[in-house]
Amino acid sequence: MSDMLSGAANGLVSGAPTAVIDIGSNSVRLVVYERLSRSPTPIFNEKASCGLGREVLTTGRLNADAVAKALAALRRFRVLCDRMGVGKVYVLATAAARDASNGPEFVRACAEICRTEVELLSGKREAQLSALGIVSGVYHANGVVGDLGGGSLEFADLHGHKIGSGVTFPLGGLALQDTSGRSLKKADKIVKDAFAKDKHLEHLKGRTFYAVGGTWRALARLHMFQRGYPLHVMHGYIVPAKEMLEFVRLVRRVPIDTLSRIDTVAEGRRPLLAYGALVLEHIIRIGKPANIFISAQGVREGLLFELLPEADRPVDPLLSATSELNELRSRSPVHGWELIDWTDRFMASTGIEESAEEKRLRHAACLLSDISWRAHPDYRGEQALNLIAHAAFIGLDHPGRAFLALAIYYRHVGLIDEDLSPRIRELVSTRFLDRARILGAVMRVGYILSAAMPGTLPLAPLVVDRGKLTLHLEGDLAPLAGDRINSRLRTLARLIGREPVVVT
Repeated sequence: MSDMLSGAANGLVSGAPTAVIDIGSNSVRLVVYERLSRSPTPIFNEKASCGLGREVLTTGRLNADAVAKALAALRRFRVLCDRMGVGKVYVLATAAARDASNGPEFVRACAEICRTEVELLSGKREAQLSALGIVSGVYHANGVVGDLGGGSLEFADLHGHKIGSGVTFPLGGLALQDTSGRSLKKADKIVKDAFAKDKHLEHLKGRTFYAVGGTWRALARLHMFQRGYPLHVMHGYIVPAKEMLEFVRLVRRVPIDTLSRIDTVAEGRRPLLAYGALVLEHIIRIGKPANIFISAQGVREGLLFELLPEADRPVDPLLSATSELNELRSRSPVHGWELIDWTDRFMASTGIEESAEEKRLRHAACLLSDISWRAHPDYRGEQALNLIAHAAFIGLDHPGRAFLALAIYYRHVGLIDEDLSPRIRELVSTRFLDRARILGAVMRVGYILSAAMPGTLPLAPLVVDRGKLTLHLEGDLAPLAGDRINSRLRTLARLIGREPVVVT
């Protein structure tokens, strides 16, 4: 695995930026990515709220003012792409453009401005790309993907990389607002009637519903701030379905401006919150999912995933991203890979139970263990924690994110919690916290032993041998033994209930 990821990391350091322009029913957005990769990093993100989908279902046409706003935004985006040296621009158009009678004319104007072909997505194609966005950004996804835009809602069933047939409904926020005459009561009946004819939600019971789209992210953001949640990273925010059901019922029941922390939601998005809440309420009541997973990945990321060479698609996106950070920011990238092998041997010798997911996170932590070395020594732990906790990682939920941040924090400061916010610890289980402390303590031994340089760890195994924590320092490495090594070994030994020994 390390060879494959090392190769992927080396491939990530070249290539021109790639851009995706998404012409949606509510907004037109440009996202420029550093390069096409398994874990794409946005370097520029801008949207223009144009409302192309407003009144399309009742008038049959795109509004002239909305078209003018959209075309002006595209002219700006094209210039920005030119100035940023973007190698390839992909342009997608969704429900509003495909449903309007003047849609073809609009798409031709978009293509002329963007100087590239515009892909007008069918409902099924949009559902497929949304599902691919989840495949790209969620490790071992299993559930139903729902992408709520301004004009439409798409569903697709998902098992790992296997995507079921997609379906689309005219139930986007703007579409519901339009067809219901701004009546939530009428909108409720429209949604109920639409779902009565579909079977996708029958497969959702006890699984995860992956919520894609700006309105649902806004709802999740409101929920996050109301509960005082310690992270403000949207991707991977998971809410139990019962809790989310109570919340969306609250949102549709009371005037929007009376909701606590409504200031955290952009004003232009607020009128659509109740419609998004209404749709999600029906999904939860009918489908009975276990959890709602909020995704920042969708159609754009699905397209990028589809463009990857087939050999790159199975690569773990978290390990791809952490491999790249290791390459860019560590004193010795090779040392990070050696640390993986070194801790593999240590964990195998201890008898400590470790799940596949815990092993995966430990490997990611090893690759992140030295990314803050350029900071002042007093702030390396704090900087690493903040960087990792808020990084644009995918393939990671929030407990996993907190585990990584805590492990690297402990690697720098030792097992000291006084300056650590208790809120970050609330995100992890007791077991995860214990594993983070053990891993941090192991890394502290590894770094004082190797000085972050390659070549030492493979020659100095740390293992539990005949019930004792044993560090083998033989031959030329024997002088490395000393008080600092012994002190850190004693700390680790206490954590795992063993007696420390240095063999020279």
